[in-house]
Amino acid sequence: MTTKNSQVDPSGKLIPTYTPEFAERQARRQKSSCGKIWDLLDQVHDPELPGLSIWDLGVLQNIKPLNGGWEIEVTPTYSGCPAVETINEDILKVLKNAGVGEVKVTLVLAPAWTTEMISPAGKSHLKRIHIAPPDVNDEVLCPVCDSNDTRLVSQFGSTACKALYQCLACHEHFDYFKHF
Repeated sequence: MTTKNSQVDPSGKLIPTYTPEFAERQARRQKSSCGKIWDLLDQVHDPELPGLSIWDLGVLQNIKPLNGGWEIEVTPTYSGCPAVETINEDILKVLKNAGVGEVKVTLVLAPAWTTEMISPAGKSHLKRIHIAPPDVNDEVLCPVCDSNDTRLVSQFGSTACKALYQCLACHEHFDYFKHF
């Protein structure tokens, strides 16, 4: 069996694949002449998701040279996301501390952010911090025991982009990062 974001290897094991949205971002980063800046920005994390970089979350879109400085393009996860201001400040702080010249952070609203932009490492990180990663089919697996025997408790979890679920197998409550 395969899904939109997986394939079956010769042993029958399901393996994840890149979504087209993440693959596009990955290609842009790999072709960029700004490798040092990309690497520095791997230090910037979403303030609402401990340890999850803005790259792995899919918020960091592009880096461009700009008149002796740099333009950093970020896309918020949703309009009005309270983390955007902190992320922008953290970008400026990290680059200033590294001695990088002028920096302009630009909010890019189109194309809109989607959970398909989250890297495979980002989805694994969400699971490690007990947040069920987004699933294209909204199949919500418990991030603690991997059971699919879960139930929706509330459409709204700890943030607007998450829903609160309970696992009926291990009884844990957890957030599910909604698929957008």
